[in-house]
Amino acid sequence: MDFLIIGTLLGLSAGFAPGPLLTLVITETLQHDTGAGVKVALAPILTDVPIIILTLFILSKLSNFHTILGIISITGGFFILFMGYQSLRTQKVAITPQANHGNSLAKGVLANTLSPYPYLFWLSVGAPTMTKAINQNIQAALAFIGSFYLFLVGSKILLAMLTGRSKSLLTSKAYLFIMRSLGLALCVLAMVLFHDGLGLLKNG
Repeated sequence: MDFLIIGTLLGLSAGFAPGPLLTLVITETLQHDTGAGVKVALAPILTDVPIIILTLFILSKLSNFHTILGIISITGGFFILFMGYQSLRTQKVAITPQANHGNSLAKGVLANTLSPYPYLFWLSVGAPTMTKAINQNIQAALAFIGSFYLFLVGSKILLAMLTGRSKSLLTSKAYLFIMRSLGLALCVLAMVLFHDGLGLLKNG
């Protein structure tokens, strides 16, 4: 249940947070249709698999190095704290549609591959959490990664569908309330990562 909650929180926060992929989701929806935005939203499912495998492999080689893992956990805490800070400061998502054509899914894959956020997230937060879940049992690991991608992709698909109906969605009070609530939750999660990291440093 703990890993299910963590995956849900991180997935919602990453899904709703302003960034290159969300901007592309909204832009493709406005320029073409909701289907184009949905295709962009699916990009993380295709691009993140190699990142997950690589970061899990790296961490498996560091399993006995508590000091290094502690530093990674604390770094992840700062990354999540930064995400929380950005969510708390959310004002609105500024979208400036530009005339461009091409496959929406391919554009989404390219945007997510070139973005540093998936790499930073999986190295500092995702892979360490996934490793803990695997060490507990396979159900915990599936709960974490399943809930994370369900809400990461699902929230972007939801935004594409709602934007197709109302272009003022991303400046609404409801969106701002959601982002700031998620920001507070992320700050709490960052404190947990700091605590875990300091514990690993002491054992190192």
